[in-house]
Amino acid sequence: MQSTLLRAYGEARLPRYTSYPTAPLFSPVVDDTVYAGWLSALAPRDPVSLYLHIPYCRSMCWYCGCNTTISGRDEPVANYLDILHREIELVASQIGRRQRVKYVHFGGGTPTIMKPAQFIGLVHLLRDAFDIVDDAELAIEIDPRTITREMLAAMRGSGINRASLGVQTFDPKVQQSINRIQSVECTSQTVAALRRVGINRINFDLIYGLPNQTVQSCIETVKTALTMKPDRLAVFGYAHVPDVKKHQRLIDAKTLPDSAERVEQTIAIADALVNAGYKQIGLDCFALPDDELGLAQASHRLRRNFQGYTSDDCEALIGFGASAIGKTKHGYVQNETAIGNYSTRVRDGRLATAKGYSLTSEDRGRAAIIERLMCDFEADLPGICSRYGLDHAALTGGNERLSRAIDEGLAQMDGNILRIENDHRYLVRVVAAAFDSYLDRSAQRHSKAV
Repeated sequence: MQSTLLRAYGEARLPRYTSYPTAPLFSPVVDDTVYAGWLSALAPRDPVSLYLHIPYCRSMCWYCGCNTTISGRDEPVANYLDILHREIELVASQIGRRQRVKYVHFGGGTPTIMKPAQFIGLVHLLRDAFDIVDDAELAIEIDPRTITREMLAAMRGSGINRASLGVQTFDPKVQQSINRIQSVECTSQTVAALRRVGINRINFDLIYGLPNQTVQSCIETVKTALTMKPDRLAVFGYAHVPDVKKHQRLIDAKTLPDSAERVEQTIAIADALVNAGYKQIGLDCFALPDDELGLAQASHRLRRNFQGYTSDDCEALIGFGASAIGKTKHGYVQNETAIGNYSTRVRDGRLATAKGYSLTSEDRGRAAIIERLMCDFEADLPGICSRYGLDHAALTGGNERLSRAIDEGLAQMDGNILRIENDHRYLVRVVAAAFDSYLDRSAQRHSKAV
């Protein structure tokens, strides 16, 4: 039964629900003037999180779905950082005070493409503009192939205490197929260097469903990764969308595993990690039992945002940089995606917001149900409905997606609790989608955009 349902639903094109509503619903109605009001309305005592997007890499990995640009020169990066500095100043000015910050995440692209002095200057600006608390988590994504000793020292000196390493796979044949050659030695040496400078919290990113990838090569990658003892591993499925990401056309589609093989790969990776002592955190993350994610899951404090699973309990996330997404209690905002458009807005003294979404009370209630399902694999439907003023009967009555999920054994009602069966946790998005009132509409918008 489990394998049948996995094959039936495992490759369904459903959102990952890092937000609700999802990004295809964002519109220009929410613009920079709307966002300015939302920033001004931030509560003085409420801490926020910061995300900074650095959309540059030295070479293109063919599997990549991120918003990034390839540059062999340093000048475009330096110019972009000048604009990023200006955006930070604009946002801080709009808030009107040094808002407290508990989490900072540098993503990309490759954030460590910056020169050490540039990175130090960026962090200094953040600390001047915001009140970054002493025990804040400062995380950065790094490419082990290009990180330097000087950059490692700059990271540590700037307070970085978590690093996320792109690994994807250690299989040389698969690496060749995706244009990302990264030896075991390179990764291992980077991990050792991070620990030598005192950055001990380390994440790995792995991908399944890549060209020429097999179940055995996935297991071998996990075994190799475990020798380096990362605190967390995020495991993502490769999304082949060559019509959207043109560089993916360089991947031979005939070498991609089919749906059944992808299901086998994700199960094999999960089994290997759990057997090695890692806790499965939600849909696609694994952490050591004493890691903060594991503790947050155990106490039902686990959250989900644009970086995936997190213990970040801040209501507001402020995004900086081209394409960055942010959130306040009022709704979502996204910056201009194209670097040129982003730069023009900021040079003109405007916030970089291009589009967003203003949340309704119903949105907030549905988002809470979806988040609890994604994080806890269960949700107290009447309790959440009562909290957000929703009609529980209207939400569940005539809900065909929910009825089908229960009839097929994916989930069950245990009193007031909707609970996803342990064997079907890989299909949590199928159950979560039952509470997505925009699903068909957002799929149509995505199709038109493609």
